[in-house]
Amino acid sequence: MNANAESTDRPIDRWFASYSGDHRNGTNQWIHVFAVPLILWSVVALLWCIPVVGTWFRPGLWAALAMFFAWMFYYRASRKLGYGMLAAFVVLGWLTRWLHDTFGTQQLLYAAIAVFVLAWIAQFAGHRIEGRKPSFLTDLTYLLIGPAWVLAKLYRRLGWSW
Repeated sequence: MNANAESTDRPIDRWFASYSGDHRNGTNQWIHVFAVPLILWSVVALLWCIPVVGTWFRPGLWAALAMFFAWMFYYRASRKLGYGMLAAFVVLGWLTRWLHDTFGTQQLLYAAIAVFVLAWIAQFAGHRIEGRKPSFLTDLTYLLIGPAWVLAKLYRRLGWSW
């Protein structure tokens, strides 16, 4: 028996069980595996574009703060998922910084908006196929659960526990 899939002792297990109930259709799951990370990156990039007042801080401060607080949520929910999300945030931060330094704030902003809009269109199309409304419409916490759910799917595929 897979303790991660069947146990609901931890709050994260209950969140995943509920989230999975709204994501049973294979096509919708497949869409989420791609769209959720794209949305996560686009939010990081959008926050990166918010100007920082003063000279002590560099662009990306607001993104770094948001990633830190989100990481705290994931780490408290599951240390193994927390470490995975930390790695994801580091990669997203590096990617976003590179894009910002290479193309500038305006281009990063345009790219983030485009990715955000297209990925959300994909998400809603997936839920239309599924025939169920997105989980976050019942509780905004599911906006944080989605990325961890996708990461947990990767962990299961790799044979790792979470």
